[in-house]
Amino acid sequence: MSSATLQDDPSVDSFFNVVETETLALFEHLSFEFLEEFDVFAPAKTGRTRDHEPPEMMRGFLHCYYKDIYGIRPVERELRNTVVWLSCGFDRPPSRDTVDRFLTDLEHVGEEVFDHLVEQAARRGLLDLTYCIDSTDVRTMPADQDASKCYDPTDDEYYYGYGCTIVSTGQKIPIAAEFTESKQAPEETAIRVTRDALAVAKPIWMVGDSAYDTLDWHDHLLAAGVVPVAPYNARNTDDPKDIEYRVEDRIEQHSEDVQLKQSTLDETYNRRTGVERTNDSVKDCGLGRTHARGRVHARAQVFLALCLRLVVAITNYERGDNPGSTIITV
Repeated sequence: MSSATLQDDPSVDSFFNVVETETLALFEHLSFEFLEEFDVFAPAKTGRTRDHEPPEMMRGFLHCYYKDIYGIRPVERELRNTVVWLSCGFDRPPSRDTVDRFLTDLEHVGEEVFDHLVEQAARRGLLDLTYCIDSTDVRTMPADQDASKCYDPTDDEYYYGYGCTIVSTGQKIPIAAEFTESKQAPEETAIRVTRDALAVAKPIWMVGDSAYDTLDWHDHLLAAGVVPVAPYNARNTDDPKDIEYRVEDRIEQHSEDVQLKQSTLDETYNRRTGVERTNDSVKDCGLGRTHARGRVHARAQVFLALCLRLVVAITNYERGDNPGSTIITV
């Protein structure tokens, strides 16, 4: 992983001050004991207990993803390193079956774990008043029989894998996400992810590209008191309107008192690059290409990557490595 992932921190070495294992710093300010509350991690009904607890397994996976180590076998090999398994809280290295089992179980609660970390970021004031939404590709190995051939309209190419729709804010902070079958997600997904983002905190603006030029998405946001900013897509009609953004028409139809300057909408839309930077950062954290076989492990890896991005951002904030970059909470 590049040092750029650490919110413009100039040096990974200055960020981490631990012999041999840099990622120990990621565990200083967050507790993962909340994982023990999920039923999926409870001991088996037969009475058999787990060889290793969920918090230490989570720390182990975060360490590996930070080090660009993915897949059951590579993770299991990395966790044999004495310094690594000790720093992650293990009393002995986990077996391959244990690593596989944790990733499989995590898929059931990955979104909830992500939501918990989003709340931690919100409490620290890492969110701002502009949210951005976008979809990105999740490429996987051809051996993944659950994946499919997908089209990426941005690059005008086909790829093999899945997709992920992300809402982000602040300094590359993902706050809502959904794993999808392809990059081109249906409108229902956009509204669902938008609703999840608004449940964290209500922004002033929600920015998306022309793919989000839909009436339902705009009306959902306006009803919630949020201004949607997405370019008007004239290709959707035979009688195009003389507007740049769909919200101009919605305001004209439904409000006589509200006016928005074109310059304000343009300036707000220019912030959309924030979600692209977030996508790049999450890809650096493991979303870029899944090394798992099957939808279950691929979805778990996506949410692990999202969680790692949040953990890095929270750690940067707590360590004060980016003075002045923290956004005042909404």
